Amino acid sequence: MQAKSVADLPTSAYVLQADGGYCASALTRGPWHPDHQHAGPPIALVCRAIERTAAGHGFTHISRLTANLLRPVPVGEVAIEVATDYAGRNAGHFSARLMALGKEVARFTALAQRENDLPLPEGLAGHPLPRAPRGPQESDPCEFPFASRHVGYSDLVETRIAHGRIFDGPCGIWFRLRHPLLQGEAPSEYQRVAVAADSGNGISAVLDLVRYSFVNSDLTVNLVRRPRGEWIFLDARTHLGPNGGGLAESVLYDQDGLIGRSMQSLSVSRRG
Repeated sequence: MQAKSVADLPTSAYVLQADGGYCASALTRGPWHPDHQHAGPPIALVCRAIERTAAGHGFTHISRLTANLLRPVPVGEVAIEVATDYAGRNAGHFSARLMALGKEVARFTALAQRENDLPLPEGLAGHPLPRAPRGPQESDPCEFPFASRHVGYSDLVETRIAHGRIFDGPCGIWFRLRHPLLQGEAPSEYQRVAVAADSGNGISAVLDLVRYSFVNSDLTVNLVRRPRGEWIFLDARTHLGPNGGGLAESVLYDQDGLIGRSMQSLSVSRRG
């Protein structure tokens, strides 16, 4: 088998179809199964749809996004349905469904808020908000252990390590998209966060990927403000229980400082 080359790579994670659906490219492929997407790209695609619906009500800040991952998302065509559950003066609640092969594969809820300029008084406890320990320019390039000759998620994102070792406990990684999420469109900062945040359980893994599976069944992202720039930093750690359960938590930063947190519930099992 020949090694991957730039010519082998698709130009985006998704392509919009004539019927309003989306066709996933090989850049979305995850580490668990060659026919299944990494959850980050489809979560980001649904985030995009929620952003557009929320903006119609004047809500431009996605303060919370929760994804319930019901089934593996196939590398193929997907469709998105978004509903406005409640739109108030300052905040709106939204829900969405991700469909593939005639089945609902993920369900989402989101809280969007109206943004306004609010100068904060000086001397607030815990402020200004902390910054990442090292910036992307001071961090070393790294690759996921599952990066291989097959095109996948590791080709979609550029990663740089600020502290720790990937797949060996607490770890801090900068993420940047190498390719657009949707063909012909620049991704929003919220979409950039969604693509990266689902990797918290991977970069901070404490179990051997070959011997164990530690798939997350959900993802919740809470953001204190609008992210800025191309780079998103995950300071991640994994906690495991004795009953096959686990939790991965990540503190999220951009180059200007803290932006929020993300959490993933893990289902842990021995392979084979």
